[in-house]
Amino acid sequence: MKEFLLSEPVPAGFFAYLANFGEVEVLQNIGEGFYRFEKTDWFSIKGLAGDTTVEVRFKKEVMHLTVDFLYFLFSSYREGPVDLAVLKQREQAVGRRVREHLYGH
Repeated sequence: MKEFLLSEPVPAGFFAYLANFGEVEVLQNIGEGFYRFEKTDWFSIKGLAGDTTVEVRFKKEVMHLTVDFLYFLFSSYREGPVDLAVLKQREQAVGRRVREHLYGH
């Protein structure tokens, strides 16, 4: 598990953006604006919209493959429409390497 300190508060729109890459859940029982993102076999992110920190839990066996993609997700996010083509290509490439590493195919 790693905690990331961000230069700006996380907007709620960031979690909507993450839904393009995995499953986003609103954790209302914890508090308003608390989100959880899961990218199976890669990592999960928990955070509160408006906060400057997020908690990331990596799948240990593939962290070396997925951490750069996480940084790319953070650095590529912009408010408003986002061109996902480059991100999706990178996701597919990393996904192949993750599957090969975990499952041998």
